[in-house]
Amino acid sequence: MTRNWISLTSIARKEMIRIFRIWVQTLVPPVITITLYFIIFGSFIGSQLGNIGGYDYMAFIAPGLIMMSIITNSYSNTVSSFFSTKFQRNVEELLVSPTPNWVMVIGYISGGMTRGICVGILVSVVSLFFVRLPPFNLAFIVLFALLTSFVFSLAGMINGIFAKKFDDISIIPTFVITPLTYLGGVFYSISLLPEFWQTLSRANPVVYMIGGFRYGFLGISDINVWLGLGMLVLFSVLLFSFTLYLLKKGTGVRA
Repeated sequence: MTRNWISLTSIARKEMIRIFRIWVQTLVPPVITITLYFIIFGSFIGSQLGNIGGYDYMAFIAPGLIMMSIITNSYSNTVSSFFSTKFQRNVEELLVSPTPNWVMVIGYISGGMTRGICVGILVSVVSLFFVRLPPFNLAFIVLFALLTSFVFSLAGMINGIFAKKFDDISIIPTFVITPLTYLGGVFYSISLLPEFWQTLSRANPVVYMIGGFRYGFLGISDINVWLGLGMLVLFSVLLFSFTLYLLKKGTGVRA
């Protein structure tokens, strides 16, 4: 147990140092990007729109923008960090050591979760300059933020395992995560969509993440928040198990 703890803290510390050593690259750019979203969509466009669910447009999109920053940064940190470890062949040192695979996984995703939550907190602070967001249910805010960052950190590690070149780590964010996020109800309520598109939107898992997180702030949601919470727990278990399976099999990390 002591050996595993030392291994875990060593990997996690390396990830934390990496994030905060280059904070200008890891923490500042996403905050600037989301601030522009607040200004353009919230102030300029939102002022021309009516209320959604009893809240003005700025208040409605704020939780979605915070969650979007958590999703993208949790994923990008883990995929880039783990692939860099593979590229530099440092992963071989871990594989020949007595470090269990689950320790390796938790160590790397701790970095993704740290970056995702830190950026989420910074974006939340920035949002206070535009709108007041008194929490409706703090437990839901914390649960959905932590579980979402956990799920996307795992997804990032899986991408890093399969990636063979640097171009491979940008395919999933570009063609999968970005469309799912923008179509996940960040900027609109799916209840405003025609019936067909509402049904299609409910197949998007990001809708449940953003809906549950928004419920924590505003007390409104387009989906059943308990269903969303259950889906996050299920995704967490499945992705964690799949990651362990890939490492045990040696996929992408052994010649």
